[in-house]
Amino acid sequence: MQNQSNPQPEKERRGPRFNIYWIYGIIALVLLGVQLRSGFFTPDGAVTSQEFFKDTLLVNGDVASYLVIKNKGIVKVTVKPESLGKTYIASKLSGPSAQRAPQFQFNIPDAKTFAEQVNEVFQKSPGIYRPPSDYKDEDSWLPGVVSLLLPVLLLIGLWVLLMRKMGGGGPGGGGPGGIFNIGKSKATLFEKGTKVNITFADVAGLEEAKQEVMEIVDFLKNPKKYTALGGKIPKGALLVGPPGTGKTLLAKAMAGEAQVPFFSLSGSDFVELFVGVGASRVRDLFKTAREKAPCVIFIDEIDAIGRARGRNAIMSNDERENTLNQLLVEMDGFGTDSGIIILAATNRPDVLDSALLRPGRFDRQISIDRPDVKGREEIFKVHLKPIKISQKLDIYKLAEQTPGFAGADIANVCNEAALIAARKGKESVDMEDFQDAIDRVIGGLEKKNKIISPEEKEIIAYHEAGHAICGWYLEHAYPLLKVTIVPRGTAALGYAQYTPKEQYLYNTDQLMDQICMTLGGRASEDIFFGKISTGASNDLQQITKMAYSMVTVYGMNDKVGNISFYDPSQENYFT
Repeated sequence: MQNQSNPQPEKERRGPRFNIYWIYGIIALVLLGVQLRSGFFTPDGAVTSQEFFKDTLLVNGDVASYLVIKNKGIVKVTVKPESLGKTYIASKLSGPSAQRAPQFQFNIPDAKTFAEQVNEVFQKSPGIYRPPSDYKDEDSWLPGVVSLLLPVLLLIGLWVLLMRKMGGGGPGGGGPGGIFNIGKSKATLFEKGTKVNITFADVAGLEEAKQEVMEIVDFLKNPKKYTALGGKIPKGALLVGPPGTGKTLLAKAMAGEAQVPFFSLSGSDFVELFVGVGASRVRDLFKTAREKAPCVIFIDEIDAIGRARGRNAIMSNDERENTLNQLLVEMDGFGTDSGIIILAATNRPDVLDSALLRPGRFDRQISIDRPDVKGREEIFKVHLKPIKISQKLDIYKLAEQTPGFAGADIANVCNEAALIAARKGKESVDMEDFQDAIDRVIGGLEKKNKIISPEEKEIIAYHEAGHAICGWYLEHAYPLLKVTIVPRGTAALGYAQYTPKEQYLYNTDQLMDQICMTLGGRASEDIFFGKISTGASNDLQQITKMAYSMVTVYGMNDKVGNISFYDPSQENYFT
């Protein structure tokens, strides 16, 4: 809105427009200079005299061949390779001309007279080698011009082709021009009324986040409803959550139901080969957004350009920082009544610049966590709609058996189950297919043909049975769901699957029971075989992380005391 009312200062601020033909002209001049200096006006051979040719080269049999250009009065001489090392020849040659034929050239007044003089040499010395010769006329300018312009034109054509490919030809990339609009934003614009296949009905398990996003849309549609009481419309919201939880899906659904112009792009779309392109694209994005206001700008994976500045001077990226600085300026440059709201998504909020997160830029942070059992059930219902499922399928049981799964994981399970059922020739997907799909996602591909000795199978069986028995008798251990010794993936020779409880607080007894259950496999090996194996490496890694967190993070050790060395950059084992 502000850009429409006063466009002239914007032009003055941006300065002269960039013209790509400047680059083409500079490249052509550089290549032309290199060509002229290195080859076009350089003689084809070292300049010598006619006497040296007749009295030395011919007499000593050093000439492999010679060419007489009649219309130019030039003779070009090619020396035998074995004669290049002779002193009287090597002293006259230097640099690349020593190996490049012809090695010598000289001028003659007349081709006919020269031929007679050469014949006289052979008559005086009949035993010397008579090299092959050729007499012809040569165009004076065309071959030279062609040899000069052809490589230049080829390089310019290659440059244009590469730049067009790099431009992408997509929305905002300049279309067929590509490089001619390299400073243009690459955002995909969903105009008001554009049909998008994804709606809020396709987003399950994110009710609180959906309400926040729908409220943002309402800010744009009915601003007076909020400003009448003195409130200010938020400038932006940041979607934060682990990968696969539905941040981008929620933004796509917003584009389908916002009924306002929606700009969608990734943080990496600002990054380009040339310096200054990122900042130029940010300016162009906000310029276009002001013209389309009220609207929403969605930047996916904003950590690509929004990383904190100055943390590591050695690995700093001036271009990325310039892009971030321009983004900060633009976010401060429009008022709360401009009708532009920025929506961004990231799974690394800890690396974002603090200036980007402060109120006034991103006023809200919408947390999108992994769904609980009810959320997973709703997500399963959404992804099972296009799949022919058995009537006996228990969706709630599937949700219970997939703790910690994000929306993308559940979508993968549903797809794998459908593929497994189709592979077996079934008419519908039943619970057995989903069990196999969950095993496939958790443990990897089943290795039916993997060769395992009977002794190893027995050790694996007792190991997994130890987990199961400890889990059965320990009060706070997770309920056991399945035990298998079928090898899967690249390393797993067997595993036990549990159903963790939906809880957020753990006491010392619960954590100790979990450690005991995890060590049950190694204890079983020690009891029945009197020795232990390397099969418990993954178990030891888990309990080491758990015990370390109990002492250093949660202060659950009496000797160390109530201290915490929590590092937010390290992933917490329990959360």
